[in-house]
Amino acid sequence: QSLSLSKIPAFVKKATRAIVTMIGGGGCCLFVALLCFVRVLDASFGDSQPLYKDCLEHCEKTGCIGEKCFQHCKFSSDGVSVDGPWYMQEPLYLRWKQWDCQSDCRYHCMIDTEKERKMAGHGPVKYHGKWPFKRAFGIQEPVSVAFSAFNLAIQFQGWLSFFILLYYKLPQRPQNRKPYYEFTGLWHIYGLIAMNAWFWSAVFHTRDVDFTEKLDYSSAVALLGYSLTLAILRTFNVREEAARVMVAAPFIAFVTTHILYLNFYKLDYGLNMVVCLGMGIAQLLLWAVWAGVTRHPSRWKLWIVVVGGGLAMLLEIYDFPPYKGYVDAHAIWHASTIPLTFLWWSFIKDDAEFRTSILLKKTSKLH
Repeated sequence: QSLSLSKIPAFVKKATRAIVTMIGGGGCCLFVALLCFVRVLDASFGDSQPLYKDCLEHCEKTGCIGEKCFQHCKFSSDGVSVDGPWYMQEPLYLRWKQWDCQSDCRYHCMIDTEKERKMAGHGPVKYHGKWPFKRAFGIQEPVSVAFSAFNLAIQFQGWLSFFILLYYKLPQRPQNRKPYYEFTGLWHIYGLIAMNAWFWSAVFHTRDVDFTEKLDYSSAVALLGYSLTLAILRTFNVREEAARVMVAAPFIAFVTTHILYLNFYKLDYGLNMVVCLGMGIAQLLLWAVWAGVTRHPSRWKLWIVVVGGGLAMLLEIYDFPPYKGYVDAHAIWHASTIPLTFLWWSFIKDDAEFRTSILLKKTSKLH
């Protein structure tokens, strides 16, 4: 099936988010950059099915699907809601999820349609650009949420162990009791930005609405932009503060402008894909070349993250419907980033030990 214009947003959204998360987390193979141009998604076939369309139309008019009626869908005789907007009819503790009458109709019609299709011997199809996931405790994609939370926990564990290593295990400068490692502050900021990105990834998979989508994209772009800046500073061993500011300033300005554009002017998926690909490929090449020419004792960890990340991206190419309505390729891909993130932070800690040992040797020679 050819890629139609109506399917491009869903196609670009998923591919871009995958690239941003993986490259921002530490690396992937070069072919990932081509993913956006070869991936074809059947994004809306389910929306056009007569059974689904008839169910949705009936539910939106009556607030019922068969014998199942939603108490917050109340309509007058002319079909107008009697209690105002749908989202105001939800209990207060549910409004933050924005599960309203309309979204409930879509969800239950989708589930009923899939049951009928299964009985007829047909496989799952996508609705509104997404596979038919089953909710759990009101969560839209529970397994992806769980793995995003695990990634957040691994990022926190990696950052915390990095902090303990620098301030409690490695020697510190006697004159100011600060770590010898010159990139300490930069990696601290990276840890915070990475944890923020995974937090909003979990929120987005909990409920995909405009607000959570923009926060997910903004956090991921911020992570990717900062990761590129950090890759330049580390691979070129930029240690002077003035030089760091000169390198970082244009990147910070560009990323900030891009995020503001996405949030307050237009959420342009095509433009965002180009921006993310440009920053991602540049970062990827920097780490790959540096790993090939450096004599760093832990360069093998960097190579595993780069190659392993690329292989994990095959899960995004081989897209399949969720098993039992919960576990799809994207969820498994989220799971694969957990060990890669652990190894990535292991490399960062090894780099801190390596640089500290070099600086200590230089200091001892001076004395």
